[in-house]
Formats: sequence, structure tokens, C-alpha cells
Amino acid sequence: MREDQLQVFLEGVQKYFTQVSGEEIFVGTPYLVENVIPAAQRYSGVIAISGKNKGIVYFTSPEKMAKRLLELMGEKDTSEANLMDLVGEVANTIAGNARSEFGEKFEISVPIVIRGAPDEIMLPREGRSFVIPLEWKRCQAAIVVALYKEKNRNTPKNGESV
Repeated sequence: MREDQLQVFLEGVQKYFTQVSGEEIFVGTPYLVENVIPAAQRYSGVIAISGKNKGIVYFTSPEKMAKRLLELMGEKDTSEANLMDLVGEVANTIAGNARSEFGEKFEISVPIVIRGAPDEIMLPREGRSFVIPLEWKRCQAAIVVALYKEKNRNTPKNGESV
């Protein structure tokens, strides 16, 4: 994944937090991790990606951050169900913004929200993920991007015919 492609996810989360809270979120330097132990906080909103790219994009947040966001939105009910809905909404918004940049072949699923980290079923084992650290009101969160290009199985190799 190129830096300009990763920038789409950075801009999506910045836009979301600015609109919801009226404040900017601090975005740290993205880094690569092996997909063996995924980065995760209390809640993770996972979006499956299909089409030209495959993999997942997820937003992971501590409970405290999700509660603060709900309160800023005027929501008094900070039950776990509402916290999970919020985390899914953030993930969906970020992936939706990315889809507008990557085009219609960047297909996104509805969000799946889980406690903790995505497991090996969701996270592509071959390869690595970009972790984009986030900080807002002294809470640490992240966007994790685990994408790879779909290999064209019909492409001839070294002069082979299809």
C-alpha cells in the first residue's frame, strides 16, 4: 500500500472526529506489524474489503473514548450495545470515505463489531498490517489497514498459456 493510499484512512478519521467533536484527533506515525497479534483496544469495528483489494480495515477504541464520543453526541445511554454501535459507525465512515477515493471496485461490508482484536479468520495471515495510532483526549485508539491486491489467477506466467 502506498503512502497516498494510507492517507485516505488518516483523512477519514480526522474528518470524523472534527465533525463529531469539533476537535482534531492526533494521528501518530503509521507502522507495520505482522498479522500474528493484531493491534486492538476494547472494541473493534471491522469492515471486510473485497473487489480489487481484499482484507480488512478496522477502527479499535478503548471504552473510555467511545463513551466520550457518545456523550459529545448527546447520547446519555452509554451501554455496551451503544458503544459497539458507535465503534461500528466510525469504522463504516472511515471505510466509506476510502471507497469514495478508491472507487467502486473497493467493496466494503457492513461493520462487524467485536470485543478486542479480530482473529485469524478475519485478518489476512500472509502479509502485514499498517497500524495508524490515534490519540484523542488522552485515549489511545488505532485504525488498522490489512489490505492486499487480488492476484489475477488468469494471468499467464513466464510464457504459459491460460
